[in-house]
Amino acid sequence: MLGLLVVLLQMIKPYKDLEVTDKYVIREFDENIDPIELMWHRDDEDRTVEIIEPGTGWKFQFENELPWDLEPNLLICILRHEWHRVIKGEGKLVIKINKD
Repeated sequence: MLGLLVVLLQMIKPYKDLEVTDKYVIREFDENIDPIELMWHRDDEDRTVEIIEPGTGWKFQFENELPWDLEPNLLICILRHEWHRVIKGEGKLVIKINKD
């Protein structure tokens, strides 16, 4: 039963975690994701996000700011409870989330 719950929760997330440690998470957003799944949200901890594989046309946006293009090796510092979102482009997006 617990295994089924884990599978269902993974299906709800708009991403797949490729590697998880105490210090970072490598996360992939698939090219076939529905853009509506990439909602505005806040996280419960500070984090620094490194863009590993940006696909084409993927963007990042903080609340009350214009979106900007994601490029390889770009670092984004996101403070706890700061509103932000990712905007879908083409291809997959792979990021490394460093837990500060």
